[in-house]
Amino acid sequence: MSVAPVEVTRAETDEEAIVDRPWITIVWNDPVNLMDYVTYVFQRVFGYPKPKAEKLMLDVHHKGKAVVAAGAREAMERNAETLHGYGLWATVSHDT
Repeated sequence: MSVAPVEVTRAETDEEAIVDRPWITIVWNDPVNLMDYVTYVFQRVFGYPKPKAEKLMLDVHHKGKAVVAAGAREAMERNAETLHGYGLWATVSHDT
C-alpha cells in the first residue's frame, strides 16, 4: 500500500503578508471642493465612468473617505500627488 504525498503549505509570516497586500489611495472629505468637481476629478484622473465616480464621491461626502485605487505603492503615491494637484486631500496606506 502506498501513501499519496501530502501537499505542505507554508504559513505566511507577518512580513510576507504586508508585502503582498496592495497599497491604496484614499480621498478624504473636505469643506472646500464641490461634489461635481470631485466627480470630475475621479473621471479625469482614473478614467472612471460617471456612475462609479459619483458613487466614490458620495462615499467621500457621506462616509468621510473613499478608497479610489489600489495597487503598487509607487503608483498609489503618484495618484495622491496627482489628486493633490487638483486640490483634493488624498493619502496612501496599506490595504486593510
